Amino acid sequence: MCIDTLSSARFSRSITILLRGSVLLLATCLIRMPTSAQFPALSPPQLDQLVARIALYPDPLLAQVLAASTYWTQIPEAATWAGQHSYMTGDQLARAMQQDHLQWDPSVLALLPFPTVLEMMASDPVWLEQLGNAVLTQRGDVMDAVQRMRRRAADFGYLQSNAYMNVASNGGYIEILPTNPGVIYVPTYDPVVVFSRPAHGIEIGGAIRFGPAITIGAVFAPFGWARPAFLWPSHTIVIDRPWERVWANREVYAHPYGRRWVRPAGPRVEHRELRRR
Repeated sequence: MCIDTLSSARFSRSITILLRGSVLLLATCLIRMPTSAQFPALSPPQLDQLVARIALYPDPLLAQVLAASTYWTQIPEAATWAGQHSYMTGDQLARAMQQDHLQWDPSVLALLPFPTVLEMMASDPVWLEQLGNAVLTQRGDVMDAVQRMRRRAADFGYLQSNAYMNVASNGGYIEILPTNPGVIYVPTYDPVVVFSRPAHGIEIGGAIRFGPAITIGAVFAPFGWARPAFLWPSHTIVIDRPWERVWANREVYAHPYGRRWVRPAGPRVEHRELRRR
């Protein structure tokens, strides 16, 4: 009887120690787990600097960039893949994306037709992660920063409608839309130049340059290219429908895209560029 009592006491102590250890381990994990509070809110000047390099992108492209930035760990591999397939466009590129069974988020897949954009994002991982965190925790502030930078470029005369994009003020918000909804030109510019008052006599016409035309057809609709846009007054990113990924739900949120992308079964296909001799 005494032996049984002693054994029971030892067993109870062992369970207690085990439970205490589990609680301590859980508490340690929770302490180490990053929370939105561990990312101090960025000030307006910091946000202005953060978005400067992308603020003048057309709205549909900018919407995809902001969404994809929240998956910053996927961007480097996507940039590598896009660079290796930069000779592909349109339906050929879409088929390669399906045949390779790419598992990145659709917002990242949406940028594969834009290898220069992905390369820019991947080349500065610190900036990219900071942008992604800001989109998850300060989306309204990020969008306000974009508008501030656009107004600055417009006030200085750099941001104007041209053959590549239409610049319009809608309810006090500046929208930048492709002149042809199915064709996007990626602007390149020096933020130091376009967001500063031009010196007297300086020509401003060539401050914003544009890359080649990138056609986004219906084949890319499963990645949200049917209706990517912004609802600027409500600080809403729209990719088929309002995009609602924030810090709190980032691990579980699955955006309800309007069209499902079906990955075909079968082995991965190796693509090789065919060059004319």
